[in-house]
Amino acid sequence: MSELMRAAAFTEPGGPEVLKVMELPAPQAGPGQVRVRVRAAGVQPFDTAVRQGWLPPYIEDPGYPRVPGNEFAGVVDQVGEDVTGVAPGGDVLGFTALHAYAEYVVVPAANVTPKPRAVPWEVAGGLTAGVQTAELAIDGLGLAEGETLLVHAAAGAVGTAAVQIARRRGATVIGTAREVNHDYLRALGAVPVEYGEGLAERVRALAPGGIDAVLDGAGGHALEVSLDLVADRGRIVTLVEHDKAAALGVRLVRGDRSAERLGRYARLCAEGEFTFPVRRAYRLEEAADAHREVETGHGQGKIVLTI
Repeated sequence: MSELMRAAAFTEPGGPEVLKVMELPAPQAGPGQVRVRVRAAGVQPFDTAVRQGWLPPYIEDPGYPRVPGNEFAGVVDQVGEDVTGVAPGGDVLGFTALHAYAEYVVVPAANVTPKPRAVPWEVAGGLTAGVQTAELAIDGLGLAEGETLLVHAAAGAVGTAAVQIARRRGATVIGTAREVNHDYLRALGAVPVEYGEGLAERVRALAPGGIDAVLDGAGGHALEVSLDLVADRGRIVTLVEHDKAAALGVRLVRGDRSAERLGRYARLCAEGEFTFPVRRAYRLEEAADAHREVETGHGQGKIVLTI
């Protein structure tokens, strides 16, 4: 009899309600791979798009039932052949494309990094998407010391990371958010600004020297305003308007996630030098509710599942 595990999965695309806890065959580590007993898994818009039927072009169709989830933290419990530097019993955090909403996930050993003891499981499970997306985007923008970056949806997980990364590089950051999140942004080091009508004028008043680059995590009106604020559209990255990016001449995030980058920010979190708050942790059985909250597009910090 094959080993079974619990996972939040779906048998057809649809709304959050299609996510159900199922018993599925547990994966086994092969050569170059490790298996992780998942303790926490991050939830993000990538996963909600997968649930709706989307797959990125680099993923072969896995069929159904399909398990979302592309970031996790847990304990290594199997190590495949030819793996060095990772041992059973080690606490790790890492990344994948699918399959993290489950008791077990198998990934290449190169996709995990040690979890510092001081970093809680919930933070570790949701860290990779925020910090890796933010740093790849800021690298793509070529942000330099003394420049001014506008971050839309600055209170979210990627925005939270982007504000801090940009500030560490010596940039000034203006962050759009609802007024309830303005004190939070100030604490991160950003100058907050309210969404809505008149946004361009409010931003110009805060940055009389102009906006050098934009990281757009909101889309819609926020992206439209950005086009007027930045002279070089190649210095605008959108995280959400994928279908419009080419026509508008703005950038998408490019580059590969890495365990080195993830480990670097995990250590900064452990040292108290980097903040990555978890807004709410849901149980695996509540995966549908976690997706509903992510799809509101509002709130501070990260949503995670605990398993």
